[in-house]
Amino acid sequence: MAAARKAALGPLVGAVDQGTSSTRFLVFNSRTAELLSHHQVEIKQEFPREGWVEQDPKEILQSVYECIEKTCEKLRELNIDISNIKAIGVSNQRETTVVWDKLTGEPLYNAVAAPVSPDPSAPVAVVPSGSSVPAAGASSVWLDLRTQSTVENLSKRIPGNNFVKSKTGLPLSTYFSAVKLRWILDNVRKVQKAVEENRALFGTIDSWLIWSLTGGAKGGVHCTDVTNASRTMLFNIHSLEWDKELCDFFEIPMAILPSVRSSSEIYGLMKAGALEGVPISGCLGDQSAALVGQMCFQDGQAKNTYGTGCFLLCNTGHKCVFSEHGLLTTVAYKLGRDKPVYYALEGSVAIAGAVIRWLRDNLGIISTSEEIEKLAKEVGTSYGCYFVPAFSGLYAPYWEPSARGIICGLTQFTNKCHIAFAALEAVCFQTREILDAMNRDCGIPLSHLQVDGGMTSNKILMQLQADILYIPVVKPSMPETTALGAAMAAGAAEGVGVWSLDPEDLSAVTMERFEPQINAEESEIRYSTWKKAVMKSMGWATTQSSESGDPSIFCSLPLGFFIVSSMVMLIGARYISGSL
Repeated sequence: MAAARKAALGPLVGAVDQGTSSTRFLVFNSRTAELLSHHQVEIKQEFPREGWVEQDPKEILQSVYECIEKTCEKLRELNIDISNIKAIGVSNQRETTVVWDKLTGEPLYNAVAAPVSPDPSAPVAVVPSGSSVPAAGASSVWLDLRTQSTVENLSKRIPGNNFVKSKTGLPLSTYFSAVKLRWILDNVRKVQKAVEENRALFGTIDSWLIWSLTGGAKGGVHCTDVTNASRTMLFNIHSLEWDKELCDFFEIPMAILPSVRSSSEIYGLMKAGALEGVPISGCLGDQSAALVGQMCFQDGQAKNTYGTGCFLLCNTGHKCVFSEHGLLTTVAYKLGRDKPVYYALEGSVAIAGAVIRWLRDNLGIISTSEEIEKLAKEVGTSYGCYFVPAFSGLYAPYWEPSARGIICGLTQFTNKCHIAFAALEAVCFQTREILDAMNRDCGIPLSHLQVDGGMTSNKILMQLQADILYIPVVKPSMPETTALGAAMAAGAAEGVGVWSLDPEDLSAVTMERFEPQINAEESEIRYSTWKKAVMKSMGWATTQSSESGDPSIFCSLPLGFFIVSSMVMLIGARYISGSL
């Protein structure tokens, strides 16, 4: 019976899913896309100073090895032969920057992290001037902001034609890897010395992991894929190469950069552990992996991942679409060395699940995040209450750092259930704004939206999303779309060939579909009222001093002059009265 089960399973594919808060290893059946087993390890974030976010690259690597070993143990307990694992894919947090010594294999500095994301990283707003506004995270974990002055200095050197954005699809921001790397090169003597001695290697998390897993200092493969390279601000998304002009602008030595490969090819073999000898043959940044896992292979298909924030990606096909509405242009995937590249427009909602945690942790109207669905269901309406969670400014498509969160439309009848409902609506309205921007940029209205992420288990939210978008919302029954995308890329690689990506061969995935249940007119009225509320949220943070919380009473000259002159008058009056 056991032997029959092993035979029936056929070839398996593993996927490393490395995020800012945890690492996981998952194993899928390549014929059915069924998840067979997985293991997860939490990883720490370090905050050496206010505004700095770092992680230990060695801890990240060790967590990968631990997840692989534990998952293999679980598979053995299930009487599944791990020799059936034919390939491994890697999906990773993007933009996080690592520099290490190629002779010793030791990191030369901690990984300088991107913000906490939906699955699991969060968005960052970039205002037109080039300055960045951090997004509120689940535990007040904001973007590592040490590079803010670096960005401000670089922005002064960008000519009017902004060659950085035209070549990379990205605005100059603290979010992307180039400025993190520039800061490390300017401030860490160990790294400077290693560069001078030709010992330093740079990479995002995928590069660090692949190099280490394929041998490290003893012949490890130093590479990345096009999706991760496209988030560094050093990569030309048209020529699909590191760009000398960009590297010169950021003063990055090209010798430390990894080779750029497709998202689906054999990079090297595992050199240690339970899966020694298994090829690593898939690599995608986390949001691209989710796009592949959702099988959004057609021009105009889009997915939205709901977590702390939301990430929306729309496949624009072979066409590199530049947004006029505040979205990013990025590489979606390139599934094979000789396969064409696909591009995507990307938009982010800063506050999604974070608003639920805010209601729980700050207002205390719920004790668990799951309770919000129950509260919202009790009333089934916000009763005219609108919640704009602009906790640290408005993001795409407004880019308005002066905005702050508001709850408006309150009456004596409003209670916590209506506020809970309004919070869920806020997530949906923000998604609508991003999709409207995508529709305007692409010229192809979406026929439906594919969704994934932790918040999609909330049925009220999913129904509200369908109502507010006025298109169907489609949710796969298997929620691990990011890891699935990495596994698909690995299994489909030339030389592995255990996972067909031909549309007729792809396993039919069970979907839950939410259709709009209100009429189009009502949907538009609610959306226009939301936009009115958004306008009300703008202009609250009008001066830097009020935002910085400077405790000095003299931070305002008129106020300081008033207080000093008042004290002089008081002392003078007391002197005069005493002399009389």
